[in-house]
Amino acid sequence: MTIRVASTAFVTLALAVFKPFGLDAWHWQAYVHLAIIFLLGVAACMLTDVVLKYVVRMPRSYDHGVSYIIRRNLWFQLINTPLVALVICLYRHFVLSDRVPGNQLSWGNYFETLLIIAFCSFAIGLYWRFKYRSRYLAMELEETRQLNEQLMRSQAAASEPPVGSPSERHDEGDAPLVLTGTTNETVTLHIAHLLYIEAVGNYVKVCHLCGGEVRTDMLRATMKQTEDSLQAYPMVVRCHRAFLVNLVQVEQFVTRSGSMLLLIKHTGDTIPVSRSNMAHVKEALSNG
Repeated sequence: MTIRVASTAFVTLALAVFKPFGLDAWHWQAYVHLAIIFLLGVAACMLTDVVLKYVVRMPRSYDHGVSYIIRRNLWFQLINTPLVALVICLYRHFVLSDRVPGNQLSWGNYFETLLIIAFCSFAIGLYWRFKYRSRYLAMELEETRQLNEQLMRSQAAASEPPVGSPSERHDEGDAPLVLTGTTNETVTLHIAHLLYIEAVGNYVKVCHLCGGEVRTDMLRATMKQTEDSLQAYPMVVRCHRAFLVNLVQVEQFVTRSGSMLLLIKHTGDTIPVSRSNMAHVKEALSNG
């Protein structure tokens, strides 16, 4: 909340310096109006947080990772900026229009107010992003470290032999997996040898190990069809709209320029993890 109050104070200070909306006509009373606008801005920030928590379903939390925080801040600005502009525009109409008739409610006045608030909001966003850059980087490193630890635990659990008699120890992963497309082509492999699958136009590229070497095969199929055929294998997860990855064959999570990547064993390829699919990857690691 401290950041919201400080940001609102910055906007109020900018309005005090440039005095838009005919504030000059109010002389010393302009500062009284600015104080009221400040309080209205703080109230709008609190209302935006409520909307984010209960409507957008994005509560304030650092447990979801840096990407979640950045995405939440973006949603906050997208909701808060037009809301604050509307509040100030209404205040202009009902309070500030006595001495300045041009403050009457209109689309022109709203867009003028929105432009001013949007500029201030952009400047504030840059300031806080620069100020907390080191904190964000530290959080990214900590998040990556935790993901790598969880990855190693999941891979260790996946490699443990099942308990039971020899007949009971037969693992589904030892049975050959046959991937098919819309044509007669098929790819037969063991699920443990699957590295990743990439969407390439109307085809999918299956990257896997064959005889100790990396091999790629093309199938005419959609990613949705391929993903459905791999639902029985929880460690194979959609990490990006164009990639399915076998987490057993991931060397580690790496962070570059604020983006999360998966470093694949045997190939050295890096697969992106989109923000929308990060939750699926974490869930797969937790259940792996």
